[in-house]
Amino acid sequence: MPAQRRRPTIKDIARRAGVSESAVSFALNGRPGVSETTRARVRRVAEQVGWRPSTAARALSGEGAATIGLVLARPARMLGVESFFLQLISGVQQVLAQRRLGLLFQVVEDVTAECAMYRHWWAEHRVDGVLLVDPRSADPRPEVLESLGLPAVAIGGTEARPRLSAVSADDAGAMTSLVSHLYELGHRDIVHVAGLAGLAHTERRIASLRDEAGRLGLPHARSLTTDYSDAEGAAMTRRLLDEDAPPTAVIYDNDVMAAAGVAAAAERGLSVPGDVSIVSWEDSVLCRMVHPWLTALARDPVAFGRRAAQELTRLLDGSPSRTVRVPLPELLVRESTAAPGGEAVSVRVSRPSA
Repeated sequence: MPAQRRRPTIKDIARRAGVSESAVSFALNGRPGVSETTRARVRRVAEQVGWRPSTAARALSGEGAATIGLVLARPARMLGVESFFLQLISGVQQVLAQRRLGLLFQVVEDVTAECAMYRHWWAEHRVDGVLLVDPRSADPRPEVLESLGLPAVAIGGTEARPRLSAVSADDAGAMTSLVSHLYELGHRDIVHVAGLAGLAHTERRIASLRDEAGRLGLPHARSLTTDYSDAEGAAMTRRLLDEDAPPTAVIYDNDVMAAAGVAAAAERGLSVPGDVSIVSWEDSVLCRMVHPWLTALARDPVAFGRRAAQELTRLLDGSPSRTVRVPLPELLVRESTAAPGGEAVSVRVSRPSA
């Protein structure tokens, strides 16, 4: 058997570069104490010999774990039916791969367990920073992360804090565009089938619908919360369609619930959009697999994930925290929306960027 190749060490780099081992450590870890000429020579030699930092050694020395953490406090089964998070993680991974950073992903039952996970990771030097998803209206996680000194990015957050940046989506503006589209078609009884109660973006969407209803004079417009699943989306749709005066248009907070809404309407012998118009907050392949094709907001979860990961690497590089806003999603008008009792007209409507 061929002899196993020995991994290059800091001592090897120091010998080749003609400097001390401490100078190599300073140069490779971006610390002051060496000239820029020496730093460049050390890094060039390290690249030539194929040196890579030992994750275990960095963790033990407190210099970092070369890993980013992401905890999802949602039912694990939702990962199999909702594509948003899988696409988001794909975008995150694209950036982390470029930086040779790993992703440590964990699914837990609730926010209390999530906070406990952060403390566990911090105590064991498991992660250098975290991506925070599903910001809540009353959220204990930012304070926990701040107390631990872990850099973080709140995906869908609005307010930056020390060592915590926010990548913010304009949920209010997006809801306004959806309601305006339906209102212009002639709809006056609009229902929003929302996601989980207590999530900050759910609350923003509900508040925006309430504001638009007040502005446009829509006394029957309302929001109803669910768990984002197809089962609850279908159940909520049946409940609405069985009302004495069912809504003429329904906005669903994701593609899965919107597709379930189409199926529930068909069960009742109703047509979309002849009897009820349906809109999905998320565009996806699923929106183009049901009949009729669904009017939807075209967000880009992959780009959203990339932006969040880029912001976290900025923090890890020592940049200050900030709030970054992503563009307002485009409204794609398809066959599932029309005037009440009317025929669908498929057009494409572009909304200006935020």
